[in-house]
Amino acid sequence: MSRLIRAVIDTGALRHNLEVVHRRAPDAKVLAVVKANAYGHGLVQTALALPDADAFAVARLEEGAMLRGHGVSHPIVLLEGVFTAGQLREAARHELDLVVHDALQVGLLEAGAGAHRFRLWLKIDTGMNRLGFRASELPEALRRLERLRPAPSEIRLMTHLARADDSPGMTRDQLERFGQATRGLAYATSIANSAGVFGGTPVGGEWVRPGLALYGASPFADRTSLELGLRPVMTLAATVIAVRRVPRGETVGYGAAWRAGRDSQVAIVAAGYGDGLPRGLPNGTPVLIDGRRAPLCGRVSMDMLAVDVTDLGPVAVGMPVVLWGEGLPVEEVARWAGTIPYELLCAVSQRVPPELR
Repeated sequence: MSRLIRAVIDTGALRHNLEVVHRRAPDAKVLAVVKANAYGHGLVQTALALPDADAFAVARLEEGAMLRGHGVSHPIVLLEGVFTAGQLREAARHELDLVVHDALQVGLLEAGAGAHRFRLWLKIDTGMNRLGFRASELPEALRRLERLRPAPSEIRLMTHLARADDSPGMTRDQLERFGQATRGLAYATSIANSAGVFGGTPVGGEWVRPGLALYGASPFADRTSLELGLRPVMTLAATVIAVRRVPRGETVGYGAAWRAGRDSQVAIVAAGYGDGLPRGLPNGTPVLIDGRRAPLCGRVSMDMLAVDVTDLGPVAVGMPVVLWGEGLPVEEVARWAGTIPYELLCAVSQRVPPELR
């Protein structure tokens, strides 16, 4: 019981999910998104577990440098690009590919001419209104990149879908804008995120960029990961550390947020917001105790939460608890939390030790 809570990472499930993506987009290469500590799954261990990915995508320079420092030789794409001459030099030193989404970044490349032949991903804003050149700005940006000396080793074109999970209409509009902006250009393209890969609207492109789907969660509110053929990669596993009898009418936890409507048995579990669980998880949120469902009762505290196990029969200290993962999809817990699975996975704290299997 020395590891009362742990994040069990199933590397076999990772590879399975990558293969599912390959089957969904058989003619495309896969840029596996491992930013944000691989959505909480461990940056380095995830990359090392996916040798069949064609490239990896990170958000920050430090992430790319860490992968290189651990021997990852795949192409690594820096999704946010660089913003200073020093960052440009570091990106060159680690041989990172750069997303270019702003005129400032084009200027940095022009000023650093001769330093390195980057592979560049030119981003076009088709409606996300976050990063990227508008269609009217694209010809000038592309002209400047094509004139760099030495020339880029390759230029690719990309955009990002804003509502591929729930709005085919907006997705079609974005695809039309992208097609108009890139018509006649003989560059490889990348459009599809996880929702784009698994959605009903054909997206196309020579590269796909799955993130959430790699980790075995569904990007859709109305389709489960099981329906998509995905397997959960992370099982957030904890342990029962106490079992208490709570008489009818008494309350449990801070704020007396749950009151026993009957004589009850409550299990105390070694998991809390200090481990990354949302403090606002409501009463009734399911967990698995020894493989059986039971509802959360009372407010999540820093190191503990309470579960009503009255209907489970005997429950003992040391029993295993699944907060999400194998047998309990993270998407289901996210709905109870009023959030998305991305946030739950990324929020798992550093004090939760990973356990690879």
